[in-house]
Amino acid sequence: MLLELSIRNFAIIADLNIRFGRGLTVLSGETGAGKSIIINAVNLLLGSRASATLIRTGAENAELEALFEVPQQSRVARLMDAAGYDPAEGLLVRRIISNADRHRVYINGRLATMQALGEITAHLASISGQHAHQGLLKEEAHLLVLDQFGGLMDARRQCGDQYDHLLPLIREEQELLRRRERQHEQVALLQFQQQELAAARPAPGEDDELEKERLRLKNGTALYQALEQCIHGLYSADGAVVEQLGAMAKTLGQMTRVDERLGERAGQLESFIYQVEDLTERLRDDLKQVDLDPQRLEAVEARLDTLNKLKRKYGGSLAAVLERADTIAEQLAAFETLDEAIERVRDDLQKGQQALCRSAAELTKRRGSAAEALAGRVEAELADLKMAGTRFAVDLQPLPAPREGSPHLLCDGRAVTETGADRAVFMIAPNVGEDLKPLAAIASGGELSRVVLALKAILAHGEALDTVVFDEVDAGIGGGTADGVGRKLAALARHHQVLCITHLPQIARYADHHMQIVKKVAKGRTHTTITPLNAEERVAEIARMLSGDAATATTLAHAREMLAERPAAN
Repeated sequence: MLLELSIRNFAIIADLNIRFGRGLTVLSGETGAGKSIIINAVNLLLGSRASATLIRTGAENAELEALFEVPQQSRVARLMDAAGYDPAEGLLVRRIISNADRHRVYINGRLATMQALGEITAHLASISGQHAHQGLLKEEAHLLVLDQFGGLMDARRQCGDQYDHLLPLIREEQELLRRRERQHEQVALLQFQQQELAAARPAPGEDDELEKERLRLKNGTALYQALEQCIHGLYSADGAVVEQLGAMAKTLGQMTRVDERLGERAGQLESFIYQVEDLTERLRDDLKQVDLDPQRLEAVEARLDTLNKLKRKYGGSLAAVLERADTIAEQLAAFETLDEAIERVRDDLQKGQQALCRSAAELTKRRGSAAEALAGRVEAELADLKMAGTRFAVDLQPLPAPREGSPHLLCDGRAVTETGADRAVFMIAPNVGEDLKPLAAIASGGELSRVVLALKAILAHGEALDTVVFDEVDAGIGGGTADGVGRKLAALARHHQVLCITHLPQIARYADHHMQIVKKVAKGRTHTTITPLNAEERVAEIARMLSGDAATATTLAHAREMLAERPAAN
């Protein structure tokens, strides 16, 4: 139940706090006083999209806040508990709408997301206004109303889950079939690529080694001369390094009789001689490996050209070429099992389709029973709303099979969607002797308002909603019809908190609480206020609603009479 609503800097409302009670609360006021603003505020607190255009002129932010009482063990309480909120504290929703479009949502003082707000408030309150009236003209809404009335939402969700399970399987089958259609061409290409790579037999790091070898081959003569020169200087030439080291070692050796410490130095020189000899042998081995064969250079460059072509074709590096070889082998192996994969997917599709068809058939059967019951209930409700003799029916029809689409989404030639295999059309005959025709085709504004109220009254008994809001429920009606609507709202208010914005005194007379919305201009600014009315103030407001102008003694007397003779709700 909505306990309190606070609005600041929203549209023409500067600062407003409203407390609500149980039963039927009526909000009345002159046209343009700001009644629709209240509905917009509640809608935003229930998760509607916000816009900076709603901020009061001159303000940086608009703030909306609502406190709801949450019944224990209700669906909302379970959702709050699952999200980490304590339902015993109630539900406090706060929205800040910013000029910078950086809007914020708080739930029980904690920053929250719009998704979290929408999930929690989805089963908290219902608002019926012009949108609900227009929505009822769309036939896709009729099936939803039928399923809500029949308690079929769980079965509908099950059907939707099975439908969603089939969609990726259908896409997988289509992809596998496309691959099979292209299989011959693709296999031929893959086999050619495999043979090309197998003939080339690239090895990991081969291109780097060949580049190094090519560099040595192109500079073979210079390399040979450098090595030969080093060997000659170290060992072969007159006065070579090894000779000089030997002579120096001998000289130091002879001087050990003078200074015995020089013997260690002579030994070090002899070790250098061994190192030079070892180095010379290594250089001679390097010299033998210098390749001056121009044919080898041609062979290396040809091999590098082959590897570079493969790299350009298969990924830019030799590692990518080798990886591509592995991938080709895997793809060829997968083609060998393609038929098996298609059979596996088709088996899953067949089982999924059978499950979907069973669910859709059961849903259709239950919808048939619900359609008859709903029609009877609506006719009874409409009779209470001064539309006695009106016939109402739900025309339940199979969905036609589309010209194009997956055969796995057909059941006995009928299309199946996430909502089942049916479409529902509300049919009405407001006047005796007329044929039933689609509601959208013939309903007047007043008739449509009463159909919406009838459906809301029926559905509210089965919904876990504590608050029901009506705006423009009096569109196109008056007199005795309005009185019937008032009775219906009062009856609904026995089980739910009902908020109703109305222009009609015949409806306002049934209120348990009456609030007046007034627009005033002060200091060059427009302000909207809402005032709870006491008994005398309520008489004056009913009189104003009767006359459309200032109350007179006659309208005041009539207003007192209406309130004193308020009939019992149905």
